[in-house]
Amino acid sequence: MQQAAHLVNLVVSTGEPAGIGPEVSLAASLEFLRKHSDAQVTLLGNDHLLGLPKNLSPELSSRLHIQSLALGVPSVPGILDSNNSHYVVSLLNQAIDGCLQGRFDAMVTAPLQKSIINDAGTPFTGHTEYLVQRCKVSHVVMMLCASLPSGFLGLKAPRDLRVALATTHLPLKSVPQALSYDLILETIQIVNQDLQKKFGIAKPLIRVAGLNPHAGESGYLGREEIEIISPAIEAAKKLGIHVSGPYPGDTMFDPASVAQVDAFIAMYHDQGLAPFKFVTFGNGVNVTLGLPIIRTSVDHGTALDIAGKGIADSGSMLEALCLAYELALNQRRQG
Repeated sequence: MQQAAHLVNLVVSTGEPAGIGPEVSLAASLEFLRKHSDAQVTLLGNDHLLGLPKNLSPELSSRLHIQSLALGVPSVPGILDSNNSHYVVSLLNQAIDGCLQGRFDAMVTAPLQKSIINDAGTPFTGHTEYLVQRCKVSHVVMMLCASLPSGFLGLKAPRDLRVALATTHLPLKSVPQALSYDLILETIQIVNQDLQKKFGIAKPLIRVAGLNPHAGESGYLGREEIEIISPAIEAAKKLGIHVSGPYPGDTMFDPASVAQVDAFIAMYHDQGLAPFKFVTFGNGVNVTLGLPIIRTSVDHGTALDIAGKGIADSGSMLEALCLAYELALNQRRQG
């Protein structure tokens, strides 16, 4: 086994204890470590929820660590309890702090239940927004990634689909007011920068959606494209960014574009994630761009209805671990 100092060191926040987070985190970590002998994983969570298999090999057990935290109250699969909200937030804080301090190379997050954290009196709109506060940055971008196989949508070769969002968890009626020239331009810049620095793509090709049907149809269906989105795209082009748009949301993801474009930027949550999730079948990974640390996550929720039944699919968590590993390696190569 390689020396610990040379191993890629990942940390997993195992999320809501009543959901599928603990079980998919453990299952995916074991599968990931079997495939990557140059990595180690630390699972943050309660040790009663993360029982290691008794027949685990010494080699694997030396690279899989459990950092146990006490639950507020005993957890029952499928039944939420706001008394465990502090536990969930503590997992997240420890993962973030460990990455900021350099003890971990990247963090991966299992799903949590936002309503439970809010019910306990802590304002919480989502992982992405919380990371902004904890990492003391002004703007991050939520991007979903998945690998599409050769032959799918007529692809001649495997292709990574990446969809970033200009706005995230907002009511639909609030989206137009949230959009601005600065927001769109900064989003394009962050996507371009992290595709270069973290993904190792020298000259990313980026497509940007409009807000309105038919991208506003020359102002007849809305003027956001004319007044906000197009000017931001043109400014990004002048900075040397290979970006185009705005495109109608219903035609932006055509197969020919998927085969060429490195990232699509949607204006709001469902505009980007509905088509993404339709074609990726739950195997997507959420990555937060614009942070001083690497953070990936599953693209599904807590799945309370199947928690504790041993039938949860750990595929998205495995993909999240693999992407975190790849981004960490890219970062090491760049010094």
